[in-house]
Amino acid sequence: MAVRKIIEIDEEKCDGCGQCAVACAEGALRIVDGKAKVVSDVFCDGLGACIGECPQGALRIVEREASRFDEEAVKEHLGKSHAHAGQHLATEPCGCPSSNPMILRAGQGMPRAPAQTSVQTDRLPPELTNWPVQWKLVQPSMPFFKGADVLLAADCVPFAYRDFHGRFLKGRPVITGCPKLDEQQAYLDKLTAVFKEASPRSLTVVIMEVPCCQGLMRLTQEALKRSGRDIPLKKHVVTIEGKVLVEE
Repeated sequence: MAVRKIIEIDEEKCDGCGQCAVACAEGALRIVDGKAKVVSDVFCDGLGACIGECPQGALRIVEREASRFDEEAVKEHLGKSHAHAGQHLATEPCGCPSSNPMILRAGQGMPRAPAQTSVQTDRLPPELTNWPVQWKLVQPSMPFFKGADVLLAADCVPFAYRDFHGRFLKGRPVITGCPKLDEQQAYLDKLTAVFKEASPRSLTVVIMEVPCCQGLMRLTQEALKRSGRDIPLKKHVVTIEGKVLVEE
Protein backbone atom coordinates (compact mmCIF):
# COMPACT_ATOMS: atom_id res chain seq x y z
CA MET A 1 0.00 0.00 0.00
CA ALA A 2 1.06 3.59 -0.61
CA VAL A 3 -0.18 7.09 0.12
CA ARG A 4 -1.97 8.29 -3.01
CA LYS A 5 -4.92 10.32 -4.23
CA ILE A 6 -8.31 8.63 -4.03
CA ILE A 7 -12.01 9.50 -3.89
CA GLU A 8 -13.70 10.11 -0.54
CA ILE A 9 -17.50 10.26 -0.19
CA ASP A 10 -19.40 12.34 2.35
CA GLU A 11 -22.42 10.11 3.04
CA GLU A 12 -24.24 12.93 4.81
CA LYS A 13 -24.33 14.92 1.56
CA CYS A 14 -24.83 11.99 -0.82
CA ASP A 15 -28.44 11.57 -2.00
CA GLY A 16 -27.78 8.41 -4.01
CA CYS A 17 -28.53 9.93 -7.43
CA GLY A 18 -25.90 7.71 -9.05
CA GLN A 19 -24.43 10.33 -11.38
CA CYS A 20 -20.94 9.69 -10.03
CA ALA A 21 -21.24 5.95 -10.70
CA VAL A 22 -22.21 6.61 -14.31
CA ALA A 23 -19.27 9.01 -14.75
CA CYS A 24 -16.71 6.55 -13.37
CA ALA A 25 -15.29 4.69 -16.38
CA GLU A 26 -13.48 2.25 -14.09
CA GLY A 27 -16.63 1.12 -12.25
CA ALA A 28 -15.10 2.07 -8.90
CA LEU A 29 -18.33 3.57 -7.56
CA ARG A 30 -21.63 1.87 -6.86
CA ILE A 31 -24.89 2.84 -5.17
CA VAL A 32 -25.37 0.65 -2.08
CA ASP A 33 -28.36 1.15 0.22
CA GLY A 34 -29.02 4.54 -1.35
CA LYS A 35 -25.46 5.88 -0.95
CA ALA A 36 -22.41 6.00 -3.24
CA LYS A 37 -19.62 3.66 -2.18
CA VAL A 38 -16.11 2.93 -3.45
CA VAL A 39 -16.25 -0.71 -4.58
CA SER A 40 -12.50 -1.21 -4.12
CA ASP A 41 -9.51 1.12 -3.87
CA VAL A 42 -7.76 -0.75 -6.71
CA PHE A 43 -10.49 0.39 -9.15
CA CYS A 44 -10.16 4.12 -8.32
CA ASP A 45 -7.49 5.98 -10.32
CA GLY A 46 -7.84 9.09 -8.15
CA LEU A 47 -8.28 11.43 -11.13
CA GLY A 48 -11.71 12.59 -9.98
CA ALA A 49 -13.73 12.46 -13.20
CA CYS A 50 -16.77 11.75 -11.03
CA ILE A 51 -16.47 14.87 -8.85
CA GLY A 52 -18.00 17.33 -11.30
CA GLU A 53 -21.03 15.07 -11.76
CA CYS A 54 -22.11 15.20 -8.09
CA PRO A 55 -24.87 17.81 -7.61
CA GLN A 56 -24.48 17.66 -3.81
CA GLY A 57 -20.71 18.17 -3.61
CA ALA A 58 -20.37 14.88 -1.75
CA LEU A 59 -17.15 13.78 -3.47
CA ARG A 60 -13.61 15.00 -3.04
CA ILE A 61 -10.06 13.83 -3.67
CA VAL A 62 -8.00 13.02 -0.58
CA GLU A 63 -4.54 11.58 -0.03
CA ARG A 64 -4.45 8.49 2.13
CA GLU A 65 -2.96 5.05 2.35
CA ALA A 66 -4.63 2.86 -0.27
CA SER A 67 -3.95 -0.08 -2.55
CA ARG A 68 -2.40 0.91 -5.86
CA PHE A 69 -4.66 1.47 -8.86
CA ASP A 70 -4.74 -1.77 -10.88
CA GLU A 71 -5.72 -1.37 -14.54
CA GLU A 72 -5.86 -5.13 -15.13
CA ALA A 73 -8.18 -5.57 -12.14
CA VAL A 74 -10.42 -2.82 -13.58
CA LYS A 75 -10.65 -4.65 -16.93
CA GLU A 76 -11.60 -7.88 -15.18
CA HIS A 77 -14.11 -6.03 -12.97
CA LEU A 78 -15.78 -4.33 -15.94
CA GLY A 79 -15.84 -7.61 -17.85
CA LYS A 80 -17.69 -9.30 -15.01
CA SER A 81 -20.17 -6.42 -14.83
CA HIS A 82 -20.99 -6.76 -18.54
CA ALA A 83 -21.36 -10.53 -18.24
CA HIS A 84 -23.58 -10.16 -15.16
CA ALA A 85 -25.90 -7.83 -17.06
CA GLY A 86 -26.80 -10.64 -19.44
CA GLN A 87 -27.58 -13.30 -16.86
CA HIS A 88 -31.01 -12.18 -15.69
CA LEU A 89 -33.05 -14.27 -18.13
CA ALA A 90 -32.42 -17.59 -16.41
CA THR A 91 -35.49 -19.31 -14.98
CA GLU A 92 -35.70 -19.22 -11.21
CA PRO A 93 -35.24 -22.57 -9.37
CA CYS A 94 -38.87 -22.39 -8.30
CA GLY A 95 -39.96 -22.28 -11.95
CA CYS A 96 -41.16 -18.66 -11.75
CA PRO A 97 -41.94 -17.39 -15.27
CA SER A 98 -41.32 -13.74 -14.33
CA SER A 99 -38.62 -13.30 -16.98
CA ASN A 100 -40.30 -15.19 -19.83
CA PRO A 101 -40.83 -12.66 -22.67
CA MET A 102 -44.44 -12.07 -23.74
CA ILE A 103 -46.03 -9.65 -26.18
CA LEU A 104 -49.39 -8.57 -24.77
CA ARG A 105 -52.44 -7.18 -26.55
CA ALA A 106 -53.08 -3.79 -25.01
CA GLY A 107 -56.69 -2.80 -24.44
CA GLN A 108 -57.94 -6.40 -24.41
CA GLY A 109 -58.95 -6.45 -20.77
CA MET A 110 -62.22 -5.06 -19.47
CA PRO A 111 -64.31 -3.08 -21.99
CA ARG A 112 -63.71 0.65 -22.11
CA ALA A 113 -66.14 2.69 -20.08
CA PRO A 114 -67.88 5.89 -21.26
CA ALA A 115 -65.59 8.86 -20.63
CA GLN A 116 -68.31 10.89 -18.93
CA THR A 117 -68.56 8.54 -15.93
CA SER A 118 -65.57 9.12 -13.65
CA VAL A 119 -66.17 5.97 -11.59
CA GLN A 120 -66.31 3.81 -14.70
CA THR A 121 -63.07 5.20 -16.11
CA ASP A 122 -61.28 3.25 -13.38
CA ARG A 123 -62.26 0.15 -15.36
CA LEU A 124 -60.29 1.11 -18.49
CA PRO A 125 -58.10 -1.77 -19.74
CA PRO A 126 -54.31 -1.54 -19.30
CA GLU A 127 -52.01 -0.42 -22.11
CA LEU A 128 -49.14 -2.75 -21.23
CA THR A 129 -47.76 -4.44 -24.36
CA ASN A 130 -44.67 -6.27 -23.07
CA TRP A 131 -43.53 -8.58 -20.30
CA PRO A 132 -41.22 -8.48 -18.38
CA VAL A 133 -40.87 -4.79 -17.59
CA GLN A 134 -38.16 -4.63 -14.88
CA TRP A 135 -34.70 -3.77 -16.23
CA LYS A 136 -33.18 -6.75 -14.36
CA LEU A 137 -35.40 -9.12 -16.32
CA VAL A 138 -35.60 -7.58 -19.78
CA GLN A 139 -33.08 -8.61 -22.45
CA PRO A 140 -31.86 -6.70 -25.52
CA SER A 141 -32.97 -9.58 -27.75
CA MET A 142 -36.62 -9.38 -26.69
CA PRO A 143 -38.60 -8.63 -29.87
CA PHE A 144 -40.84 -5.85 -28.55
CA PHE A 145 -37.92 -3.35 -28.26
CA LYS A 146 -36.70 -3.61 -31.85
CA GLY A 147 -37.42 -0.40 -33.76
CA ALA A 148 -40.03 0.60 -31.18
CA ASP A 149 -40.86 3.79 -29.27
CA VAL A 150 -39.43 2.65 -25.92
CA LEU A 151 -40.51 4.06 -22.55
CA LEU A 152 -38.08 4.19 -19.61
CA ALA A 153 -39.96 4.88 -16.38
CA ALA A 154 -38.85 5.29 -12.79
CA ASP A 155 -40.64 2.80 -10.53
CA CYS A 156 -42.59 5.46 -8.63
CA VAL A 157 -44.08 7.24 -11.65
CA PRO A 158 -47.10 4.91 -12.24
CA PHE A 159 -48.12 5.40 -8.59
CA ALA A 160 -47.82 9.19 -8.68
CA TYR A 161 -49.29 9.88 -12.12
CA ARG A 162 -52.86 8.63 -12.48
CA ASP A 163 -53.01 8.51 -16.28
CA PHE A 164 -49.63 6.79 -16.72
CA HIS A 165 -51.13 4.18 -19.07
CA GLY A 166 -53.03 6.63 -21.25
CA ARG A 167 -50.41 9.35 -21.53
CA PHE A 168 -47.08 7.52 -21.44
CA LEU A 169 -47.45 3.74 -21.76
CA LYS A 170 -49.86 3.49 -24.69
CA GLY A 171 -48.07 2.14 -27.77
CA ARG A 172 -44.70 1.79 -26.05
CA PRO A 173 -42.82 -1.20 -24.61
CA VAL A 174 -41.58 -0.19 -21.16
CA ILE A 175 -38.51 -0.71 -18.97
CA THR A 176 -38.88 0.26 -15.31
CA GLY A 177 -36.32 0.65 -12.56
CA CYS A 178 -35.10 2.73 -9.65
CA PRO A 179 -31.88 4.71 -10.23
CA LYS A 180 -31.32 4.97 -6.47
CA LEU A 181 -31.89 1.38 -5.37
CA ASP A 182 -30.78 -0.56 -8.47
CA GLU A 183 -27.16 -1.41 -9.30
CA GLN A 184 -25.97 1.42 -11.52
CA GLN A 185 -23.31 -0.30 -13.64
CA ALA A 186 -25.55 -3.24 -14.49
CA TYR A 187 -28.35 -0.83 -15.44
CA LEU A 188 -25.98 1.10 -17.69
CA ASP A 189 -24.73 -2.07 -19.38
CA LYS A 190 -28.25 -3.38 -19.98
CA LEU A 191 -29.55 -0.10 -21.44
CA THR A 192 -26.49 0.22 -23.68
CA ALA A 193 -27.11 -3.27 -25.04
CA VAL A 194 -30.83 -2.58 -25.61
CA PHE A 195 -30.09 0.62 -27.55
CA LYS A 196 -27.29 -0.99 -29.57
CA GLU A 197 -29.03 -4.28 -30.43
CA ALA A 198 -32.69 -3.24 -30.65
CA SER A 199 -32.07 0.24 -32.10
CA PRO A 200 -35.36 1.77 -30.83
CA ARG A 201 -37.08 4.40 -32.97
CA SER A 202 -37.40 6.79 -30.02
CA LEU A 203 -36.95 6.95 -26.25
CA THR A 204 -39.21 8.56 -23.67
CA VAL A 205 -37.92 8.89 -20.11
CA VAL A 206 -40.39 9.59 -17.29
CA ILE A 207 -38.94 10.33 -13.86
CA MET A 208 -40.02 11.85 -10.56
CA GLU A 209 -39.02 15.34 -9.43
CA VAL A 210 -36.85 14.00 -6.55
CA PRO A 211 -33.07 14.51 -7.09
CA CYS A 212 -32.11 10.83 -7.11
CA CYS A 213 -34.44 10.19 -10.05
CA GLN A 214 -32.23 12.33 -12.30
CA GLY A 215 -29.88 9.35 -12.27
CA LEU A 216 -32.15 7.50 -14.69
CA MET A 217 -31.84 10.32 -17.22
CA ARG A 218 -28.07 10.38 -16.81
CA LEU A 219 -27.88 6.61 -17.26
CA THR A 220 -29.99 6.82 -20.41
CA GLN A 221 -27.86 9.57 -21.91
CA GLU A 222 -24.64 7.71 -21.11
CA ALA A 223 -26.04 4.45 -22.51
CA LEU A 224 -27.00 6.27 -25.72
CA LYS A 225 -23.48 7.64 -26.03
CA ARG A 226 -21.93 4.21 -25.49
CA SER A 227 -24.31 2.51 -27.90
CA GLY A 228 -23.36 4.84 -30.74
CA ARG A 229 -27.03 5.15 -31.72
CA ASP A 230 -28.69 8.45 -32.65
CA ILE A 231 -32.11 7.98 -31.07
CA PRO A 232 -34.54 10.87 -30.34
CA LEU A 233 -34.94 11.31 -26.58
CA LYS A 234 -37.80 12.98 -24.70
CA LYS A 235 -37.89 13.63 -20.94
CA HIS A 236 -40.89 14.11 -18.63
CA VAL A 237 -40.71 14.96 -14.92
CA VAL A 238 -43.66 14.14 -12.65
CA THR A 239 -44.26 15.77 -9.26
CA ILE A 240 -45.10 13.84 -6.12
CA GLU A 241 -48.55 15.47 -6.35
CA GLY A 242 -49.04 13.82 -9.75
CA LYS A 243 -48.50 16.72 -12.14
CA VAL A 244 -46.21 16.78 -15.17
CA LEU A 245 -43.66 19.41 -14.26
CA VAL A 246 -41.22 19.29 -17.18
CA GLU A 247 -41.42 18.13 -20.79
CA GLU A 248 -38.22 18.28 -22.84
